[in-house]
Amino acid sequence: MTLKQFVAKQFIDVIQWNEPDEGILAYRYPMQDMEIQNGGQLTVRESQMAAFVNEGKIADVFSPGLHALNTHNLPVLTDLMNWDKEFESPFKSDVYFFSTHLQIDQKWGTATPITIRDSEFGAVRIRGYGIYSYRIADPRIFFTQVSGTRPTYYVGDLEGQLRNTIVARMTDIFATSKISFLDMAANQAALGKQIAAEMQTNFATLGLELASFVVENISLPDELQKVMDARIGVSMAGDLNKYTQFQAAQALPVAAANSGGAAGMGVGLGAGAVMGQNMMAAMRQPAAADAPASVAKKHCVDCGSAIPEGARFCPSCGRVL
Repeated sequence: MTLKQFVAKQFIDVIQWNEPDEGILAYRYPMQDMEIQNGGQLTVRESQMAAFVNEGKIADVFSPGLHALNTHNLPVLTDLMNWDKEFESPFKSDVYFFSTHLQIDQKWGTATPITIRDSEFGAVRIRGYGIYSYRIADPRIFFTQVSGTRPTYYVGDLEGQLRNTIVARMTDIFATSKISFLDMAANQAALGKQIAAEMQTNFATLGLELASFVVENISLPDELQKVMDARIGVSMAGDLNKYTQFQAAQALPVAAANSGGAAGMGVGLGAGAVMGQNMMAAMRQPAAADAPASVAKKHCVDCGSAIPEGARFCPSCGRVL
């Protein structure tokens, strides 16, 4: 390397950053042994923001556009470095770029079920999962609270923090909510909006904006789901007797397919017992009020005496019938 190349390397005229891959939130421009030329240019592309940091303290923040680097465009840095007039020489400072486009398809989920008090079923444990998206909204807060002076900060570095914050906040929301589990499961879109509204403050404290929050599924653990299904079945049947009859009717095809086995015999006996109970109940019912009366006997037209059924003569007066 020649002396001219070495000297030219020490001064930077143009500062810019092209994101090489997805998933980078913050990037420190390489400044080792280099200084920024007075009047140099800073290019900040759409979906980016840039910040100048002096001795670990964030100074000026730039939005998308082409910026000339001088005391007019670096007022905070000028004040920090005690420049009382237009500086002429190159200056040393760290430049950080922040990606502000949406970080989409971020997944959240409950590692273990959350216990809530349900208005209909008492204490239940629920699970949930879905996706969300966010972006950096305030580079100052994000730098001081999250990324710091690291050369590169990735989405994966923040994933665990955000997921745990979401689950913890959901637990608080469910604990104070009077919405039953069945209503939650039936209105997942509305539930997602409610959680997003509650989570905005938590994201803002990290310099982030929560752009969307989607609840894809709310469910019970398998053992609780079986209990829930049985209870729903009873409610649909109306009472226990009808539910028992329903179960027996559902089991008849199984018994017919396995008539030779012990299981088929048991089902058949159970179904027969239910049918027998129904028949006995029907026999115990009182006769209808409008049942036909017994046929009245004939009477003689001469003496009025009753004539037995099938007789050809009146037993009293002897009249031939």
